[in-house]
Amino acid sequence: MHRPSRRRSRRRAPRQAAALAAALACTASLAACSGDGGGKPELIWYINPDSGGQAAIAEACSTDDYTISVQVLPQDAGQQRIQLARRLAAEDPAIDLMSLDPPYTAEFANAGFLAEIPQDMQDKLTEQSFDGATAAATWEDQLVVFPFWSNTQVLWYRKSFVEKAGIDMSKPVTWDQIIDAASENDGKIGVQANKYEGYSVWINALISGAGGNIVEDAEKGADATLGLDSQAGDDAAKVIEKLASSEAAPSDLSVSNEGTAGSTFGSDEGSFLVNWTYIWHNYDESAPDVAKDIGYTMYPETVEGEESRPPYGGIGIGVSEYSSEKENALEAAMCLVEPEQQSTNAEITGNMPASPAAYDSDKLKELYPDDLRQLFKDSVDAAAPRSVTPYWSDISSSIQSTWHPPAGVDSDTPSQSNSFAEDILKGGSLL
Repeated sequence: MHRPSRRRSRRRAPRQAAALAAALACTASLAACSGDGGGKPELIWYINPDSGGQAAIAEACSTDDYTISVQVLPQDAGQQRIQLARRLAAEDPAIDLMSLDPPYTAEFANAGFLAEIPQDMQDKLTEQSFDGATAAATWEDQLVVFPFWSNTQVLWYRKSFVEKAGIDMSKPVTWDQIIDAASENDGKIGVQANKYEGYSVWINALISGAGGNIVEDAEKGADATLGLDSQAGDDAAKVIEKLASSEAAPSDLSVSNEGTAGSTFGSDEGSFLVNWTYIWHNYDESAPDVAKDIGYTMYPETVEGEESRPPYGGIGIGVSEYSSEKENALEAAMCLVEPEQQSTNAEITGNMPASPAAYDSDKLKELYPDDLRQLFKDSVDAAAPRSVTPYWSDISSSIQSTWHPPAGVDSDTPSQSNSFAEDILKGGSLL
């Protein structure tokens, strides 16, 4: 394994750091909670909303030396980023740990917000984690967050629908095939196409599945080469244009997200759905007949014959550079991402682990069939993370501006979005 210097560069992307500083408007009630008084330290972990998994393992990892408490961030990933960035830019010591979405890892590391992870911890994390999870947690050849869970999308389908449509789901399928099948058999396809990060995730998966990359050389920062205006970009645009203009498009396509797409899939018109791992148990209580009708396979191919690149999502746990309990927070983070804790979190939330070992726990074997667990692991291995760059937020926002609504996507969209994103990066346009 490559062992770079343990002192990580703290270079700030000038415009990015300025944007973070400009966002500074700290909440009035930011009293530091850790390290106050003479009692046992309380580590504050800012978490993304879930159904109790993070709170459960926070309790399990609390020790005689410190207690871990959770504070819930907003539902929207972009709002999570803004809240954390404002407070970290103010060097607020009240944040000890944070659940961080992969596209913002490089931005926070580049701004100097994340505490350095000791090399022995990095080695252990690398050894226990999926390669994709390690890559998403790395900036400038250093692990900067602790891989916690690694989500991926698969193609969910209604078994009754594919039987009616006569599709062999044991073989790879393309977007063209499922759009045609749904259109010809009164079905609707669930996707994420609102003007938000989930739409960028879909576009990234489509472009990656066609052999391209949205950012070709992320290490160049604002001078990176963008790959939207390419054959892969054209192939992605064709998929979105075809779905948006077809009978398979749900009426709420332009505002669809994970939840609404799940509702479409659970309706009488449900046919296919691309969505995250939690879907397997999503209908157990609310729609048991739908739960029994769910099938699954690898994410659809953008181009026939080229292996698909499913979306990669997940969470890494970062330790704040400004925590007054940094050493305790680093120790706590190692506990929170132990395979046993990852398994507990997956059992409660449906967000699958970042470590292969956690998949083999008795808990998850009871909850997920062997072939589905294997599909999740295969999908994580094949997944296409969003580009690891401090400028992803700007790039993603520019893509959303030019590819939305889906009904407006056409053959000109890739070149227009490429030009707009370049202008944004170089300061020639504003979002």
